[in-house]
Amino acid sequence: MRLRFVGVCAALLAFSSPTATAAAPEVVVLLHGLYRSERSMSPLEAPVRHAGFRVVNLGYDSRSQDPEAIVAALDPELANCCADAPRLHFVTHSLGGIVTRAYLAAHRPANLGRVVMLAPPNRGSPLADLVAGSSTLRFLLGSTAARLGTDPASFPNTLPAADFEVGVIAGTASRNPFTALLLDGESDGTVPVASTRLDGMADFITVDSAHTWIMRSDIVAAQTVQFLKNGRFAHATP
Repeated sequence: MRLRFVGVCAALLAFSSPTATAAAPEVVVLLHGLYRSERSMSPLEAPVRHAGFRVVNLGYDSRSQDPEAIVAALDPELANCCADAPRLHFVTHSLGGIVTRAYLAAHRPANLGRVVMLAPPNRGSPLADLVAGSSTLRFLLGSTAARLGTDPASFPNTLPAADFEVGVIAGTASRNPFTALLLDGESDGTVPVASTRLDGMADFITVDSAHTWIMRSDIVAAQTVQFLKNGRFAHATP
């Protein structure tokens, strides 16, 4: 009995000791899309955090910076916040997914985990083709928007296929009648579903959501956490 009591006390002391620390949580970096800010990704913060991850919601200037400048600015930020994390995951929206692909092609971290892309223009968008073809639209909307088109030389189409664990969630709710006339097949009103697909992706699903609001969907949040934890979506479609 004496030995058991001592053993329990020792265990309690070790648990309460300031030198006994819990394992550091894995980190999920959130990256927003074109013309948005980190506030647009805030609906995903609580679900991801409640799943046990530490969340870092980063912002960048997509209007005045070209993609290369965005990637260059991202590198030191990630080094400062996340270099010591057990695993570093990414959850992105739209352009954020393309920025992540470019970052991982140039600065792949040793602790890289999984990536979830929401509505990414992985093969470009015809709407960006319109911007590229108009000097007025390029002036109004910025050079980065013009580089997200479907041309083989566009920014997303010059990036390598995925050689990391990535799941893609595409929206199918096109509620803008104007853009619906410009996009062939299913789309989220901004990016065709076919254009979200990425060679090498681990999984792919579609949800009934529009491009702008896809990160606000409870279904998307649950599927995002599912992929971060397991590397697969629930009830994934081929």
